[in-house]
Amino acid sequence: MALTGLEIFKLLPKTNCKKCGMPTCLAFAMALAQKRAKLDDCPDVSQEAKEKLAAAAAPPMRKVAFGSGESQVAVGQETVVFRHEEKFHNPTVVGVTVSDKLAGGDLKKRIEAINALQFERVGTKIAVKAIAVVNDSGQVSNFAQAAETVKKASGLALILVSDSAEAMAAAVAKTKETVPLLASAKAETAEAMAKIAKEVNCPLVAKADSIEHLADLSEKIKAQGVEDIVLNLEASNLREKLYNLSRMRVLSLRKVFRPLGYPVISFGTGAPNQKRFGADQQIATAVSLICKYSSIVVVDTVEPYAFLPTLTAVMNIFSDPQKPVQVEPKVYPIGEPNENSPFMFTTNFSLTYYTVESDVEASRIPSYILVVDTEGTSVLTAYSGDKLNEKTVSEAMAKHNVDKLVKHRKLIIPGYVAVMSGKLEEATNWNVMVGPRESSMIPKFLQEVWKYK
Repeated sequence: MALTGLEIFKLLPKTNCKKCGMPTCLAFAMALAQKRAKLDDCPDVSQEAKEKLAAAAAPPMRKVAFGSGESQVAVGQETVVFRHEEKFHNPTVVGVTVSDKLAGGDLKKRIEAINALQFERVGTKIAVKAIAVVNDSGQVSNFAQAAETVKKASGLALILVSDSAEAMAAAVAKTKETVPLLASAKAETAEAMAKIAKEVNCPLVAKADSIEHLADLSEKIKAQGVEDIVLNLEASNLREKLYNLSRMRVLSLRKVFRPLGYPVISFGTGAPNQKRFGADQQIATAVSLICKYSSIVVVDTVEPYAFLPTLTAVMNIFSDPQKPVQVEPKVYPIGEPNENSPFMFTTNFSLTYYTVESDVEASRIPSYILVVDTEGTSVLTAYSGDKLNEKTVSEAMAKHNVDKLVKHRKLIIPGYVAVMSGKLEEATNWNVMVGPRESSMIPKFLQEVWKYK
């Protein structure tokens, strides 16, 4: 549990030396409790006190990394229940299964399909980050061989899924340099699985059917010397799963209950011992699990259409609500424009820019788009907050020397800010053309209204 100000005060030297910048040790203790000060600010605190305070000040949810090199992913280290309270830190890792029943060409085809699950959305690359080898065969040799094949054929972070300690040991021996996530240890296999994880320094999944059993299991695994733990809470249906994951989130973050202070893995393939979900139901389940509150979500399907909404959900939920996704403010040529091509501006909010860019491309008329820095806000939001006005636009035009790009001196502006036309003409000495209010009308506007004279 987090220490109170008075509990912290008891560990301080109580000299009131003011070296920390606070008038008294009690004031410093209160600031530490509220996370408004750092323990390093006190030069006289004892080593014992440092250790106790460091343990209490550790993030309520441990950060766990697996994979190696550029493929390494990190989960956990979250500090809030709801994103608007601050932000979420480590995006949910989406993984796809590979059964060890597959071999030869079928196995290779499956791996290639998973590697290809990459997309681009509003200028950002989004992709599946992990591949989970599942011991469906129940055979030690099959599992080890499949794991080795996946390691060689895919650069994605590796998850090894087996309840057998013997099979896990064999697969880890083939893949340990990639730092796989080992899933899973149950109560009866915790000691054996923890021994394997500790020997190769890999994170381990603890699996149980209740919050209480899961807390006990994580403590048991930690006592074996494994610090990096991921939790897997089994449930009979999605409703029960989401409810209990929410309970775990509150207990770990708000109550700082350390046995549950770890990231969570969930399988969106259906409840244990039940018929596997189809692709659509898997993805609907996965999105729900991403929202509440799985750090890793594994599915069976490799249908590309199913992953764009899933990965988009991750992208949206884990974006910083105080820092919108932005594009670089500059002039973007669409096609191969020349000195007679249309010239327009928009804001640097990523979604706004890529929507406009797509519609300009659809017009098949080469054009220039000036992106004005509005701190990542949309057109109307920027205008309402006075981040988009005649001054910011004219300064952007001057900064990027747009007068050297075109000779017609006609500026197309978003229809929603038509009210700034007069002042913008005065500030730039350009003729302002009011464009459509909706981006989807840009192709028609450029084809029918735009004319160079």
